[in-house]
Amino acid sequence: MDVASARGVSSHPPPYYSKPICSSQSSLIRIPINKGCCFGRSSSNLITSLHAAPRGETRRTSGVQWCNRSIRCDPFKVDDKNSRTVTVRSDLSGAATPESTYPEPEIKLSSRLRGICFCLVAGVSAIVLIVLMIIGHPFVLLFDRYRRKFHHFIAKLWASISIYPFYKTDIQGLENLPSSDTPCVYVSNHQSFLDIYTLLSLGQSYKFISKTGIFVIPVIGWAMSMMGVVPLKRMDPRSQVDCLKRCMELVKKGASVFFFPEGTRSKDGRLGPFKKGAFTVAAKTGVPVVPITLMGTGKIMPTGSEGILNHGDVRVIIHKPIYGSKADVLCDEARNKIAESMNLLS
Repeated sequence: MDVASARGVSSHPPPYYSKPICSSQSSLIRIPINKGCCFGRSSSNLITSLHAAPRGETRRTSGVQWCNRSIRCDPFKVDDKNSRTVTVRSDLSGAATPESTYPEPEIKLSSRLRGICFCLVAGVSAIVLIVLMIIGHPFVLLFDRYRRKFHHFIAKLWASISIYPFYKTDIQGLENLPSSDTPCVYVSNHQSFLDIYTLLSLGQSYKFISKTGIFVIPVIGWAMSMMGVVPLKRMDPRSQVDCLKRCMELVKKGASVFFFPEGTRSKDGRLGPFKKGAFTVAAKTGVPVVPITLMGTGKIMPTGSEGILNHGDVRVIIHKPIYGSKADVLCDEARNKIAESMNLLS
């Protein structure tokens, strides 16, 4: 949390900062106990500021309020030589940086109602279609254990039924999609919970990577297990290795896998750094990487607001497959293609 980055505040830190505070590294801030500190609130966003304020003085700057009332660490006369420090934990990591403060849009009643209707449609259709999956599952295991095209066809029906009444999808580059019998590694930017629905509606038989916690959800978790979705424990290094091994095994057997290389959904719509796991799988197995750009899903259903559904359209751009034997090169090229298309559409 760098208060010096707010407009109107000097970029040179005061002398009692031992080193610049960086929001990306730590949210623990150490300040001298004989300095005043305060937590202020601006009119639009909650801003947490830690700074020395002279006794009896209230200072205001753009976006940051300086005061000496709210929280004050000021013992009776303590000399600088004997000054102690206290540690303050900030739950708003990077609260005063332009990159991390984004105005929250006002949630309309219509968006909440649309969100409820979307959940009802998706839930009812999932309950009906899961029956077809259960009936066909023994035959899928016998005749199509790795690709599981029948299950992915059911998943396409479910996704199409769920999103059709609520938003339109404009797809470009369908000719770049390899045949369903060609194993590939698909990668895409990740903006919203709706990305899964949009990608399933394309009708390709690829295995997603998903958190293990989702598999315990009734109906949805059962369908994911029957489709062959690869489980992953994010904070478990052994699980990450097992996940990559499983993906390479599937690709060698003729199936395709799908990765979100950012690792999580973007909170501001910007493209984050890519992890190299997906591209390592492609480089070691010799299959192409197919980059896909998604735009609009984050505005319709923002991250952290899965209960609402705003109005809007979604655009999908399927890029030409990328071939290569070096994971670094594949990663850079795929990210550049997605970034370029996002800049053109934004």
